[in-house]
Amino acid sequence: MDFRKKTVRDIDVAGKTVLVRVDYNVPIKDGQITEDMRIRASLPTLEYLLDNGAGKIVVISHLGRPEGKPAEELSLAPCAKRLGELLPGKDVRFVGQTVGDEVKQAIAELPVGGVVVLENLRFSPDEEANSDEFANQIIEATGAEVFVQDGFAVIHRAHASTDAIAKKLPAVAGFLVEKEVSNLEGVMTNPEHPLLVIIGGAKVEDKQPLIDKFLPIADRIVVGGKIAADGYTSDNEKVYVAKDFEVDENGNKLDVSMMDAAEIAAMIFKSKTVIWNGTLGMVEDPRFAKASQMTAMALGKRKDCFTVIGGGDTAGFVESVMKNNEGLEYNLISTGGGASLELLSGKKLPGLEVLQDR
Repeated sequence: MDFRKKTVRDIDVAGKTVLVRVDYNVPIKDGQITEDMRIRASLPTLEYLLDNGAGKIVVISHLGRPEGKPAEELSLAPCAKRLGELLPGKDVRFVGQTVGDEVKQAIAELPVGGVVVLENLRFSPDEEANSDEFANQIIEATGAEVFVQDGFAVIHRAHASTDAIAKKLPAVAGFLVEKEVSNLEGVMTNPEHPLLVIIGGAKVEDKQPLIDKFLPIADRIVVGGKIAADGYTSDNEKVYVAKDFEVDENGNKLDVSMMDAAEIAAMIFKSKTVIWNGTLGMVEDPRFAKASQMTAMALGKRKDCFTVIGGGDTAGFVESVMKNNEGLEYNLISTGGGASLELLSGKKLPGLEVLQDR
């Protein structure tokens, strides 16, 4: 599907200072990144900018929920270090501020072709408040001339780094945003049939709009996870609701049964397009990850099927399955849980709408 917004290909970045909003909201334990998928996902855009002569690149992101106050354990310093490892031979630096003279000086000292990662945007309450003044301060401190939005996971929010800044600079999409939006909109408008949608997770209020949106389009919809365990029902013959569950010692229904998982796998092998959003069980406990594991394996082996993995917990789980099983392939593992859910549900994404149209 044609992407309706301008991208980095449509703008001259040669010699310019480019401000890039990424999503480096990665898991960190004891100062070490445990999964770097989101950092790796930003590389195509950053490498394109470097290859096309961008003068200096300024990377901004959030990490976690510091609630507008600095928190050492949520610093982006480990992300800057990992980015440097993923861009060998490039000068990648970190600045422990987001605005102000320290940022201005660091960028002035950065060589042409260098990359600087600024500190966590959410250390300031002005980020989530979509503050115009905060956006101005970032632009002034960085000297940014172009803005590239490549943080797909945050474009459903109207924050300073997704909305206010994009209204003040020439603003285009990066390759990750282009890929995610094109694939997700494509499966909504022109999927190859049979189309199977697998819905899991915990909150029916989050997933019902998605179910409603896909009812006219999908050939089958599977409902599992806590939604099914809590008694979800549907009169529509397209909808298959998991019936049996694995339980813990207290009788809590924490995973779809192997019988239902086998039924889901059979549907996968009859489908040409599959969208999976929401795990089928409480995958944090390996005892209750079996149905989700079977689903991930079945999808990863379907080379002749277009497979889309919704973001959030589902994407993280599938990534962990891939580490332990060679040869699994998926067309899109989304980096954005809420963003992919809202886009698939037909909602407008503020951080996408604000970008320049083609």
